[in-house]
Amino acid sequence: MPDFTELLITIAPFIAIGMAAQMIDGALGMAFGVITQTLLVSALGVPPAAASASVHLVELFTTGASGASHIWHRNVDWGLFWRLVPFGVLGGVAGAYLLSSIDAAAARPFVMLYLTGTGFYLLWRAIRLSKPRFEDPRYTRPLAAAGGFLDAAGGGGWGPVVTSNLLIQGGDPRKVIGTVNSAEFLLTLAISIAFIASLGFAAFTLITVGLIIGGVIAAPFGAILASRVQPRALLIAVAVVLIVTSGYSIYRAWLLG
Repeated sequence: MPDFTELLITIAPFIAIGMAAQMIDGALGMAFGVITQTLLVSALGVPPAAASASVHLVELFTTGASGASHIWHRNVDWGLFWRLVPFGVLGGVAGAYLLSSIDAAAARPFVMLYLTGTGFYLLWRAIRLSKPRFEDPRYTRPLAAAGGFLDAAGGGGWGPVVTSNLLIQGGDPRKVIGTVNSAEFLLTLAISIAFIASLGFAAFTLITVGLIIGGVIAAPFGAILASRVQPRALLIAVAVVLIVTSGYSIYRAWLLG
């Protein structure tokens, strides 16, 4: 049985990945899943199936910590929160149960292409933004259902789809990011229950433990960044993350296809 030092050395890379990914996700409302899965598979050689299972279970803990931090820093629009959650949960549970019969992977390149275009549009808006002018997003319920479904089925992800589209509709970046992060906890809880009911706890490994530790440690710092960084800088950062992560996914789909 390995001692504590050996155990810490084993999980240290996963703690580092969890911290880096959650710092970005907590500050920008997206990219934890994309970053962790990419680094686990590409840099550390973890099998894709094991990486996906681990990340999904980890998000149950990181979204809880991140949501609590955003609530503490008053980054949450509660009216928007309760418009997103019910439809996001319905979409997520539907995606989890239909995953076995629907090939969501086939739609992924198209979703990523759309998100790349969205990233460039947000970047253009951020560059032109001189004085912040925000308004309450209107089209939230269908967006939440689509984001929840794609998150569970693996076609896009809650953060990139929902955060980016709420920003396009003129939402305040700080409130949008905080609200989407907080709502993600209930979405992830529903999806995780659906997956665990069918798959059990096979995904709970040392990888999962390391990612949870790193993600929970970093969660408060992401919320602090979101509450203190200027809206224009947040928009630019969101746009860049969207373009890089979605563009990389398109490249991989083209390379493997």
